[in-house]
Amino acid sequence: MISYKDAGVDIDAGNNFVNAIKPFVKLTLNNNVLGGIGSFSGAYKLPTGYKNPALLAATDGVGTKLRLAIKAEKYDTIGIDLVAMCVNDLICNFATPLFFLDYYATDKLIVEKGVDIVKGISEGCKLANCALIGGETAEMPGVYQKNDFDLAGFAVGMAEIDEIDRTKFVKEGDILLALPSSGIHSNGYSLVRKILFENIGMDINDKVDDKRIIDTLLTPTRIYVQEFLNFKDKINALAHITGGGIKENLPRVFPDNLGAEVKLSAIKTPEIFKFLSKYVKTEEMFKTFNMGVGMIIVASKENAKFITKNSDAYEIGKIIKGNQKVKFV
Repeated sequence: MISYKDAGVDIDAGNNFVNAIKPFVKLTLNNNVLGGIGSFSGAYKLPTGYKNPALLAATDGVGTKLRLAIKAEKYDTIGIDLVAMCVNDLICNFATPLFFLDYYATDKLIVEKGVDIVKGISEGCKLANCALIGGETAEMPGVYQKNDFDLAGFAVGMAEIDEIDRTKFVKEGDILLALPSSGIHSNGYSLVRKILFENIGMDINDKVDDKRIIDTLLTPTRIYVQEFLNFKDKINALAHITGGGIKENLPRVFPDNLGAEVKLSAIKTPEIFKFLSKYVKTEEMFKTFNMGVGMIIVASKENAKFITKNSDAYEIGKIIKGNQKVKFV
């Protein structure tokens, strides 16, 4: 007779995994969470204090950055990336993150590896002030090759309906403030891997700027929820700078008659981007990567001064008359 385990799926390992991650899930819970891990779905009590609320949702993954985590056998930070890519989108529509769910699929469930991944997700949720209320783990032999896995994340937040569309708050003369990225974040890794490990032939332990390249590449995506909460009443708009760079993401907050002027010389670019730029045209770099700018705040001149004084944000440009385009100067 053949068992499910013989086919590559170990139910006992799944149960052991759930028990092992319970302490890390518990760290993210708050008074709005109803029940605990192990039910058929996650339940969350909606917070009060909103006048005309709406629920917003965002989903994302980590992309081919996972291949580097697998190669380095380092799994404890990739979950932070997963949370970041979802909640950083939510706050751009002025939604305060409420809760998060994850989907983890792999060829074979290794409990220790899975626990490390969930540790990272838990840490990301704590940084984002949201609860990890559920998830799904799937063993899929035959779909994933040995040691392969994939992650997807789902975040839900709440906003006032009249605050969701930020284009109506953006005015000519507003200042553009850059919130620094922690590095490459989670976009452009197919190009990064091709340059570094195929074209150049680097090893993951080789160093760039006195730091192992793998440590630089696996630096988790910065989460900007706390900055959003700190300065919410002083922010006109937010743009999460992901794939497509500044030119593709910043115009999402422009009304029809406005654009932006961005000073390239003002951008504080981390060394990893300078290294990659030896092999990629400047236009392609700015089209693919955040170039050191993880989030852009649009604020009035007066509020911009307050924000820069009380955070690591810095000025990189301004809103001008235009046709929803970004002009680099």
